[in-house]
Amino acid sequence: MKKIGLLLVFLCSFWTAKAQIHELGFFLGGSNTIADIGPTKFVYANSPALGLIYKWNITTRYAIRASYVNSNLKSYDYYAQDLSRFNRFIKVDNTINEFSLGFEVNFFEFNLHDDDKEFTPYIYAGVSYFSYDLLEIPLSFPNDPITKYDGALDLSIPAIVGIKASLSPLFVLSLETGVRYAFTDNIDGSLPENPALQRGAAYNNDWYVFTGFTFSYTFGQIPCYCKEKK
Repeated sequence: MKKIGLLLVFLCSFWTAKAQIHELGFFLGGSNTIADIGPTKFVYANSPALGLIYKWNITTRYAIRASYVNSNLKSYDYYAQDLSRFNRFIKVDNTINEFSLGFEVNFFEFNLHDDDKEFTPYIYAGVSYFSYDLLEIPLSFPNDPITKYDGALDLSIPAIVGIKASLSPLFVLSLETGVRYAFTDNIDGSLPENPALQRGAAYNNDWYVFTGFTFSYTFGQIPCYCKEKK
């Protein structure tokens, strides 16, 4: 009987080590660009951003994370502190759809099975694949033609920092900001095919930023805690 009890303890210990829990939620925030058109501030959310987030918490410290975010990136020279940009007075609207996959790391243990309130800062890194449709409007010269780019696809590298807290064993609330380094210099339309229309430095790729809240629901396997039977 004692051997059976020891076997149960071993199996439950193995199951606990293998137990995972999942999170599914939404992202609500804003977006901005750091490019050759518009302001160059790191966080300057000027357009809504909405998305979905899924996390597979492998341990209390590490998670695999996937996300989808949609936003209309706005690059507007009117808000630039650089006088040369302000005088140029160009507005760019860029509809972007981003899919991202990577790893999230908690600074502290974040046990979603615990009834106590949990809190931790975290970081995220991975790779993103995004599509964008670009519309450039020359406000200073309204008679100039509007430039449109359709169906562009590219990669970016996201780097996100945030803080999160468990509201209960079922719900988690986070606040985060994340910059994406894009593998293109044309998110703001500053690098068209015609070299005469190029603006800014062609070797300086664009960045875009998402800042906001995530609210997620947790579900999945709950670890079992077995006692040795006597």
